[in-house]
Amino acid sequence: MPSRRFIIVGGGAAGFFAAVTCAEAAGSSGQVVLLEKTSHFLSKVRISGGGRCNVTHSCFDARELTKRYPRGEKALISPFLQFQASDTVAWFAERGVELKTEEDGRMFPVTDSSQTIIDCLTREAKEAKVQLLANRGVDKVQRRETGFVLTLSNGEEMTCERLLLATGGCRSESAGALAVSLGHTIAPPVPSLFTFHIECPWLKEIPGVSVEQAEVGVSGTVLKERGPVLVTHWGLSGPAILRLSAWGARELHQLNYRFPLVVNWLPGLHPDQLQTQLQAHRSNNQAKYMVNVPFGHIPSRLWHKLVLASGFRPDARWSSLSKAGLNGLMQQLTRTEFAVTGKSLNKDEFVTCGGVSLKEVNFKTMESRVCPGLFFAGELLDIDGITGGFNFQAAWTTGWIAGHAMVMDSDPVTGFVTAAKVK
Repeated sequence: MPSRRFIIVGGGAAGFFAAVTCAEAAGSSGQVVLLEKTSHFLSKVRISGGGRCNVTHSCFDARELTKRYPRGEKALISPFLQFQASDTVAWFAERGVELKTEEDGRMFPVTDSSQTIIDCLTREAKEAKVQLLANRGVDKVQRRETGFVLTLSNGEEMTCERLLLATGGCRSESAGALAVSLGHTIAPPVPSLFTFHIECPWLKEIPGVSVEQAEVGVSGTVLKERGPVLVTHWGLSGPAILRLSAWGARELHQLNYRFPLVVNWLPGLHPDQLQTQLQAHRSNNQAKYMVNVPFGHIPSRLWHKLVLASGFRPDARWSSLSKAGLNGLMQQLTRTEFAVTGKSLNKDEFVTCGGVSLKEVNFKTMESRVCPGLFFAGELLDIDGITGGFNFQAAWTTGWIAGHAMVMDSDPVTGFVTAAKVK
């Protein structure tokens, strides 16, 4: 019989990875129990990336990787030096799951199915003899001299020597209640990775239009991002918008999600270049209607709306473009201003910023600095990445480190795991 019990609370990516890692490290000397409050493990893995699962990102430099995290950049340097994206790729490859890289760096299983990742993790958990218990929420945790006592939602009590909390993002402060009860503080949760609501009549007439490269920024702030932008029925989305929402999560929350958004549809062109190229475009298309002859990489439906928004009539020809009209068109193409009136969460991600204060966690081991034997992994921490597989990578990394550290010996004086002993 195993002499030690380790409990992981939360059956998402971080918790599951930690459970597998812990069980493999403990071997026959420890029992690993994974508790999930719902009836399904890895539910977020299943729906991520439109059901394909964006496992990680092909950024294989640990320090460069940390720059993709609006919250947690400095804290993740040490963890990524232990286990980063290339290690994730290797871990799955060793278990028969090959990942592929898309043009933007996102990495998916070659099967394009999240079920492949779920099957792999589930198989590894069973082989490592992880005890998987669904429909087991945890109502209360008490620290005892020999470990922890958990009171489950069904009234059952369980004890363990080491405990890991991986209960996911703190969408409300109550989500961090277990951590708080054990002495931790929670950075106030606010949404990250969300799309923008915009009440602009002409924008609502062209849903589905996408621009491969645009620059978006918030007036009066330093917030600015460049990348693909997608027009939706309610406003704007796409990677550039999602990244802007992540970096500006707290600032935009303070603005109550009402702010002026400026879009440059042609960020690759200097104003002088744009003027010269537009003049050449006019010369080559003088007899044609402006709305019918798009410029640059701007999609035709968007171009039509931008020309009208610049003050031109639908029957205006390129030959009628005056100097004042040219300046007005350039202004619209490079500084279209929208009034953002709200947000919608990105349904594939469900990411929030906020969570357990990072200064209260030892990132060499993922152990609490205030409660010996308590560990953390995943989005319960005040860590969040931009879209592109970075949040999953943080989950794999923190889960892997915590899983290994949980089985290590404690310092006899402090009671904490010795960081130098972690693999």
